[in-house]
Amino acid sequence: MTEIKTKRAYETPGESDGFRILVDRLWPRGLTHERLDCPLWAKDIAPSKELREWFHADPADRWTGFEERYKTELRDNPAFPSFLKTVTSHPVVTFVYASRDMAHNEATVLRDVCNFVLFGDTA
Repeated sequence: MTEIKTKRAYETPGESDGFRILVDRLWPRGLTHERLDCPLWAKDIAPSKELREWFHADPADRWTGFEERYKTELRDNPAFPSFLKTVTSHPVVTFVYASRDMAHNEATVLRDVCNFVLFGDTA
């Protein structure tokens, strides 16, 4: 079973991260490819530009709506099955994101959806 973690892009990469995947649509500001150390940039899995902009206009009040809309985007995304295969091909995967909010970001939603789809785990 694959362990899926999340980590801010601005935190130092570590060996315990396993396979690191950048899950943002935009490259994190001020970071080089070497410093970020993500072999995969899954921008086709990230929330759409429209959803990202809608959420960022009022994140405190739009979190629940963002979660639901992003889950719908993932369900309808033709790249998602291939992404799941990539995730399960590694024992440990870390979804890397740039948001300052460590609890309310696309990586946490993606982790929860992947855990549910792959393992039936809602935790």
